[in-house]
Amino acid sequence: MSLHEGVGRSLGGLDRKALCGWLLVGFALAGFFDGIVLHQILQWHHLLSAVSPKADLRFQIMSDGLFHLAMYLLLVLATILLVAARAANSRVVTTSEILRLSLVGFGLWHVVDAAVFHWLLGLHRIKMNSDAPLAWDIGWVVVFGLGPLLLAWVLPSRSGAASGSASAALTSIVLLSGLAAGVGPSFTRNSETIVVFQRGMSPASMMQVVLGASTGLKWTSSDGSVWVLGPVSWVGLFRLHANGALVVSTSPFVGGCLAWSQFKA
Repeated sequence: MSLHEGVGRSLGGLDRKALCGWLLVGFALAGFFDGIVLHQILQWHHLLSAVSPKADLRFQIMSDGLFHLAMYLLLVLATILLVAARAANSRVVTTSEILRLSLVGFGLWHVVDAAVFHWLLGLHRIKMNSDAPLAWDIGWVVVFGLGPLLLAWVLPSRSGAASGSASAALTSIVLLSGLAAGVGPSFTRNSETIVVFQRGMSPASMMQVVLGASTGLKWTSSDGSVWVLGPVSWVGLFRLHANGALVVSTSPFVGGCLAWSQFKA
């Protein structure tokens, strides 16, 4: 039995909008998974690490943000398709079909990511500082690309309407991963705070903001946009954000993912 036959054996009569919608859900969730785990928690690469290896932190964060925005728009499109399918009174999608289609989308993302972004366009590799980047690329696509596709193939078919638990579980993965990335650093008690200031601020005005936050300067980038400060209180965090700071690494839910970074002069 081919993969196509295995995946499609329970999808007979399924509305095309519903089919594409759940595929897109899995595809976008895989993009969020990679962005949260690889870009923010592990920090093995940014979206354009291989293209602009000397780019400043502001550019890399912006590129990652645009990538996440693209995944967000894919989820919006998936939602529109699923609502349209429901409005057309199409056949109810079963839990097994939701899981199978989402797994296919999840696996396809990693296959496309490796083939297009890693090897064809050369935007980044899974582990940029590895002596064997190809091994990491292949290992990642086998586990998170071919693995979900194989699971979708062997997943048993079950009849019955979806209870909503499958879609809720898939959505929860992104929400919980995002919260873990943002809140987790607050438990590490880092003695450093990384701050990215908005463009146009003078060094004197940025220093005034730092002093107003009752902390001290440890290091600043050559262009003056990224500052490494000492510990910052909650009042200091508010003052930094209110006076020109775009990202503050010790802010849960705002820039907390950056707090997994450690300063190296």
